[in-house]
Amino acid sequence: MTYRVVLWIGASIVAVSSLDAQAQEGDATAGATVFKKCATCHIVDSDTNKVGPSLNKLFGRKAGTHPNFAYSTGMKEAGDGGLVWDEATLRDYLHNPKAKVKGTKMAFVGVKDEQEITNLIAYLKQYSQ
Repeated sequence: MTYRVVLWIGASIVAVSSLDAQAQEGDATAGATVFKKCATCHIVDSDTNKVGPSLNKLFGRKAGTHPNFAYSTGMKEAGDGGLVWDEATLRDYLHNPKAKVKGTKMAFVGVKDEQEITNLIAYLKQYSQ
């Protein structure tokens, strides 16, 4: 193999690896676009409730516990049962809210595209630090 071929192969591997890592981590800018589906009911950049609870500082929060929000019995029970919002629980919930939390009053049917969920999680994480 020539030096150029080796260099080309190496550059290709690096490029593909960085794309894969970005896909796993998510794109917060793309997530902001996905969040528009949620913005009718939720806010993320402040601690204010709307029709749904604020998603500011969501990660690590026990489900059904944001102050001054009237949660469904199902969401309160999920939190009392140990549901804490992290990437895995949020991914499940966003995919199918009513399957993850029986009795949730959230009417949203969910996000079916896994990359959109990954991007949305990256966006929400910015507001959980």
